[in-house]
Amino acid sequence: MREPASSKSSSALHEKQCKALLQLLADDDPWVFQEVRRKLFALGDSVTTWLRPHLLSDDPVLRRHAREIISYFGRQEKDTAFLTFCVTQGEDFDLEQALWLLAATCFDGINASGYRALLDSYASDLREQINPAAPAEDILAACNHFLFDRLGFRGNEEHQHDPESAYLNRVIDRRTGSPVSLCSLYLLIAKRLRLPVTGISLPGHFLLRFQNAREEIYVDAFHRGKLLTKIDCLRYLAQTQHAPHEGQVAPVSPRRIVLRLCAALHQIYTQRPDSVEAPRVQRYVIALAK
Repeated sequence: MREPASSKSSSALHEKQCKALLQLLADDDPWVFQEVRRKLFALGDSVTTWLRPHLLSDDPVLRRHAREIISYFGRQEKDTAFLTFCVTQGEDFDLEQALWLLAATCFDGINASGYRALLDSYASDLREQINPAAPAEDILAACNHFLFDRLGFRGNEEHQHDPESAYLNRVIDRRTGSPVSLCSLYLLIAKRLRLPVTGISLPGHFLLRFQNAREEIYVDAFHRGKLLTKIDCLRYLAQTQHAPHEGQVAPVSPRRIVLRLCAALHQIYTQRPDSVEAPRVQRYVIALAK
């Protein structure tokens, strides 16, 4: 029995489309890749079936682009997991869990357990250098020396619009990050040491506050742990045309920290010519803002 002509032409057209799309994927022009990627994303995750064999292509451009497309669809499950976490958790959710779920949405196959173990080892090493009964300045000096001198963490001042500076795994890998991500790293280690450290979300900047029954000190993790007073923070607000008041220097919840991180990420992606990531991160901002 002969196959209907319409079915044959449909099959042939599909094969031609696949071949044309693969040729475009092998083009190293960023604009061409952006356009063909939008087309493939619109077709859905079924495209991964015929893209997968090309992960072994002799053409390095095709191989790289095929990997990126397949990785995008593979991240959809992680995207759902993070969004579910955002809409089902309250203000004081587990900051570390949220940060690893966020990182997984961008980096497929991330070993969060390995990174957690590394943070555990940082805290263990630092614990030996801290006297909990010492003045706050001495405790913070030990933390700062360990993180910024010994481990070499620093603010990414040269590339402030680098999205990788927002993801905790890349901050640890590269030893550089944004104000929010570096403060988050500091917070995770401080929590392991049971230090009274909280996040302070200033307009245009992010700090930490160490506060016990006797002392209150602010820490600028982006600038190698520079120590500040509340007066310094209020002065910064006045200089940046923001009305200085106590609420501006109040601690924020883990949810607000992750919201600040995602809002900064969304701004970075939106300003890029290839803004395919912007809608994804916008969904996170909306979910966290509820």
